[in-house]
Amino acid sequence: MLGIPRQADIAGPVAIQSGTLDSCSSCSCCLHACRCGFWGDATRECRCTPGQIQQYLGKISGPLLDRIDIHVEVPAVPYQELRGNSTGECSADISARVQRARQVQQARGYYNSRIPARMIRKLCALDDAGERTLEMAVRRMGLSARAHDRILKVARTMADLGGLEGVLAKHVAEAVQYRSLDRNYWS
Repeated sequence: MLGIPRQADIAGPVAIQSGTLDSCSSCSCCLHACRCGFWGDATRECRCTPGQIQQYLGKISGPLLDRIDIHVEVPAVPYQELRGNSTGECSADISARVQRARQVQQARGYYNSRIPARMIRKLCALDDAGERTLEMAVRRMGLSARAHDRILKVARTMADLGGLEGVLAKHVAEAVQYRSLDRNYWS
């Protein structure tokens, strides 16, 4: 069953994993790229033909995907990494950064995911480099107006998480990268 993501205050994740189309507890929506579930898996071979993969993915409508802010492909984590002593950023630091970003958004009057269309250009204003980056992405990827606006909202969130007042080209580029389903599977 497809878990339809709710509009979160800060854009929520979407994962493409091996297996079948279903929802899971760790994300808003999980979508597998093929019927056998092994497409893109480094340890198991996919038995599906390109036509079967396209047919399987064709069951998910573009307008539905267009409403999902962030698309992230999540590969299986190798055992060594699971058991290793990685020193990544701790959850408390990440949580504090998210709380600061939410406070900034609240002071601005809207959480980024809820910015009205009439306010997007003002609250997500871009510098010249950001404008060029967004224009190039919209043209090359053939993005819809909805995708354009969602990219701006995610880019605004990236700037907020970085503690920056303005939305820069690097934030737009990162937000565009989170639209991988628009490019990789449904093009």
